[in-house]
Amino acid sequence: MTQDEVATALAEFDAGIANGTHDEAPWQALQTLSQKIIGAKLFTIMTVDMKNELARREYTSDAESYPVSGTKPIHYDRWFDTVHKDRQSFVANTIADIATVFSDHETIWALGCGSVINIPVVIAGELLGTVNCLDVEHHYTPERVERSKLLAIPAKLAFLAASKAA
Repeated sequence: MTQDEVATALAEFDAGIANGTHDEAPWQALQTLSQKIIGAKLFTIMTVDMKNELARREYTSDAESYPVSGTKPIHYDRWFDTVHKDRQSFVANTIADIATVFSDHETIWALGCGSVINIPVVIAGELLGTVNCLDVEHHYTPERVERSKLLAIPAKLAFLAASKAA
């Protein structure tokens, strides 16, 4: 991806945030940007409520397979340690690796996905949630993981814009 392509993708994201008039506009802008920067067959946003130890799917690119609904308990495992404690992106590039942390791995595989990157979104020291991109096995190469760092500031902006729209 060239610098010009990155600049164009960021400008399109900015326009989506600035001109979006519906609740999902920030998420849709971030989804489009993520797909251009690192790729994602499936894109979701999770928010976290650490006080009550709950996670909630806030947005999804596949409402049929991954609807926005309810909450689920937070599990304390290596995924939690990476994302919540270390505030680092979690990357798994095979379905076998995904299966060690996600109970819905069969659904993920059925959708043609076998790799994931979960990018934590932290503002003012608080983990607000994660940006979750899934694609085919071995998709999130070291180069794509490095490029995912370009999503950090846009993700924060999308979370803030979505909270304003709510």
